[in-house]
Amino acid sequence: MPLLTRSVQAPLTIDVRRGAVASLGKLLADGRVSANGEVAIVVGPGQGEKIAELIAPTLKKAQILHVTGGTLESALELGTQLRTMSVDAVVGIGGGKTVDTTKYAASRYGLPMVTVATSLANDGIASPTATLDHDGARPSYGVHIPLAVFVDLDFVESGPDSQTKAGIGDVLCKISAVADWELSARETGEPVDGLAVAMARSSAEALINHPGSISDDGYLITLAEGLIMAGLSMAVAGTSRPASGGCHEISHSMNILKPGHGSHGEQVGLGGLFCTFLRGDQPRFRQMSAVLARHGLPRLPADLGLSLDDFVEVVEFAPKTRPERYTILEHLGVGATMSPAKLRTLVEDYVDAVRP
Repeated sequence: MPLLTRSVQAPLTIDVRRGAVASLGKLLADGRVSANGEVAIVVGPGQGEKIAELIAPTLKKAQILHVTGGTLESALELGTQLRTMSVDAVVGIGGGKTVDTTKYAASRYGLPMVTVATSLANDGIASPTATLDHDGARPSYGVHIPLAVFVDLDFVESGPDSQTKAGIGDVLCKISAVADWELSARETGEPVDGLAVAMARSSAEALINHPGSISDDGYLITLAEGLIMAGLSMAVAGTSRPASGGCHEISHSMNILKPGHGSHGEQVGLGGLFCTFLRGDQPRFRQMSAVLARHGLPRLPADLGLSLDDFVEVVEFAPKTRPERYTILEHLGVGATMSPAKLRTLVEDYVDAVRP
């Protein structure tokens, strides 16, 4: 009897611990990622330069490149630089913008890429997407997943707490994203990948049920692994569906209509909580709200500097950011058949439900 399986693309190495970067040089020298040991190290603002200085002596040939901005233009410029260099692998060191810029440039020219994350702000650490600013929006582009992922808790700890807390919001919203995908399956017949669902949902469940805080190594490891698993769930599914639903539509809308209000993780955390409220899942709503509150993350529009009218406008526009998606927003007719007055009432009810 034949054994039917499927191949799942995954990194060769995932290393999450204190001192993880110390083993990066060994990986790059063993021939699996870099055949000749000629590597471009891409760093952004922050701690990237320090890490690059630590690992460069362990490499046969390392060239350090600097990027800023996290824009499509900066990614294309980096790609042009890489094309003219004699390198056979790329290491992206930094936060989400640096990693996404590097992923896009490396994918464009077919170079294997390694992520060294200095923050835990979002699930781009190992995802098959790169979110880059372009023409006043932040579209996502398909890229190859990194061949290796390193998260050194020493450097994560040295970064701003706000970035780490944002990652909590990005993992937590997977509960809402998966619920939206399953809703679409029931209402539209959209196929759902059970393995991708299990990976995304379990990453959020592990965080929800962890009693620690960002000052606790065990909690940071759970957060990092959750972000990585959520990113890989998209590679398994071949779509961002397991990690992105109405929560992300609200975030995209906010970036277009009301830019500068909170980080991505803060936005999707609030968006996921709001969408869970709309679904009427009170146990989940209370559970998610308690986790966001415990870690000091936004739950109300005012927490992101938005008025109720601002948030109504953002939510009403949200379905237009992903017209091919079916989430609780589309299900209820937000931005279509639902009146602005009805939407405002729902937003007011949500605010009342969040307040103690």
